[in-house]
Amino acid sequence: MGSFSLMHWVLVVLVIVLLFGGGRISGLMGDVAKGIKAFKKGMADDEDSATAARPATRIEGQSAPDVSATASTTKDEQKQA
Repeated sequence: MGSFSLMHWVLVVLVIVLLFGGGRISGLMGDVAKGIKAFKKGMADDEDSATAARPATRIEGQSAPDVSATASTTKDEQKQA
């Protein structure tokens, strides 16, 4: 009782084609396809920019460089210049 028969779907498709015409439906489907392609391209571009902007991670077993020692030598070099 809740499902539709094959004849019902054929009738629905026939009414839609008569109302909108075949050319209009194919044009609409082409626009939908272009939208999907643009969305996928945007997602791929977003993933590329996210991987490029990711900060460097520390490698296990290595210590981080001493930032204060680097900053003090830079200040000394600036005083000499």
